Amino acid sequence: MFRHPLLLLAVILLGALVMGLLAVGAFPPAVIPQPVEQPIPAERFVPRS
Repeated sequence: MFRHPLLLLAVILLGALVMGLLAVGAFPPAVIPQPVEQPIPAERFVPRS
């Protein structure tokens, strides 16, 4: 039926990939807010002499 079935399969897969990227770009997933962790000051780890 088709002369190059592997080429047709590659074009279909490429098209599906492009459509998936466009769908994710148009409807991005929701971002879950995370609490910000504060760094520990370095003075706490300095040995006192």
